[in-house]
Amino acid sequence: MTPAAPVVLLLLGLMGAHATLPAVPSLAELRTAAAMAAGLCKTRPTDLVFIVDSSRSVRPSEFEQVKVFLAKVIEGLDVGPNATRVGVVNYASRVKNEVSLKTYRTKAGLVKAVTKIEPLSTGTMTGLAIQFALNVAFSESEGARVKSPDISKVAIIVTDGRPQDNVKEVAQRARDAGIELFSIGVGRVDMNTLRQMASEPLDDHVDYVESYSVIEKLTKKFQEAFCVSDLCATGDHDCEQVCISTPGSFKCACKDGFTLLDDGRSCSACSGAATDVVFVIDGSKSVRPENFELVKKWINQIVDKLDVSEAKTHVGLVQYSSSVKQEFPLGRFNNKKDLKDAVKKMAYMERGTMTGQALRYLSDHSFNPSQGSRPGVAKVGIVFTDGRSQDYIGDAAKKAKENGLKMYAVGVGNAVEDELKEIASEPTGEHYFYTADFKTMTQIAKKLQINICKEEDPCECDSLVKFQKKVEEALQALTKKLESVSKRIAALESKIV
Repeated sequence: MTPAAPVVLLLLGLMGAHATLPAVPSLAELRTAAAMAAGLCKTRPTDLVFIVDSSRSVRPSEFEQVKVFLAKVIEGLDVGPNATRVGVVNYASRVKNEVSLKTYRTKAGLVKAVTKIEPLSTGTMTGLAIQFALNVAFSESEGARVKSPDISKVAIIVTDGRPQDNVKEVAQRARDAGIELFSIGVGRVDMNTLRQMASEPLDDHVDYVESYSVIEKLTKKFQEAFCVSDLCATGDHDCEQVCISTPGSFKCACKDGFTLLDDGRSCSACSGAATDVVFVIDGSKSVRPENFELVKKWINQIVDKLDVSEAKTHVGLVQYSSSVKQEFPLGRFNNKKDLKDAVKKMAYMERGTMTGQALRYLSDHSFNPSQGSRPGVAKVGIVFTDGRSQDYIGDAAKKAKENGLKMYAVGVGNAVEDELKEIASEPTGEHYFYTADFKTMTQIAKKLQINICKEEDPCECDSLVKFQKKVEEALQALTKKLESVSKRIAALESKIV
């Protein structure tokens, strides 16, 4: 069950099938279970109606087991007028509204009411029961809230036999109304009827138990179905700085002094600054083709964080191995889509590792005006390598920084950290990154924050300092005058007395 489903109808059509419950929990189920255990999830605001089959085929002892199951599901809910409201419809050949959504506002009262429900012990009109739920149980007069994407509507229908009326059309009407239908069978059932009632995908919406004695094992499934994880608390988000929880989702924000970028995840300290950024990517044979694809994804992760446009950030790409190849110059692509598509098309060179040669190319060619570099614009080089350079990098690294380039160095696997530090700008701790595995490069993409701010105009700074001094001098003069006036007033007061 997806948390974003606008309306959910849990059809516990306890009618049987040979569907089996998965033996091994999925990753999503494990995360949900962990979130529940850690108290990191709560139930989504829901209008929940149990529609319980009490036909003559359901023995009194079996009906009691159904009520225990309902009570246990209720125990896992946030019951309240602004959280989850619960109703119960009892049916056989006729339909009886046992508990309205507006009746009980606490779990204790609700569970007590469930225990008092008596079976009707006649036929099995499941279609009639579904129609009653649509027309009456989920009506505003019975306590249902106005339809909203923030509120689910859930009905749990319990039946143990083949319906004596048609369910296909009414179930379709329920789904068309935004209702998600779950059907669960017990014992001898018509599997086709279960499928007719259930929503897609059927694997998620059709369940089976052998008898009423084991119906309680479904409790956990539905508790998890109602669980809405706090994705910020569980860490299942990709916000760079601040994560804000919303029902079943999250949104990103930034710390004071930072601006949220267009990707909705990344933050920039100086989003208004024009910047030329050139990636210098190691395409040597030690990288290997599958890892080179991860490198391209990593580049595009960083591109997502940049304000790519004609006026703001321009990006160029250079690949090197035994030689250096310019994949595309600065300014060729001025939107993220075209830029990322060009990165994806980069072909793997697969030769040596001449990092020094690549750094010289970066300084001499990549930031040349003939290659799209803009005068007066901040310039950033991001060098990636996975091994020791086969040539000397010291002079080239020094020249790049002397030319005013802000240099970031990123290493993976056999990259030499001393070389990375030599390439990186000061403070090196903020400009070089290393990870042992290509698969963890995502973490570097999150940490690497290109903060390029416009240099302050020295004249403006001098003017500001002069202005501040004048203000301070004026305040000091005013203070002296006030002190003088105060003394005069004191002298006048003493004369009057």
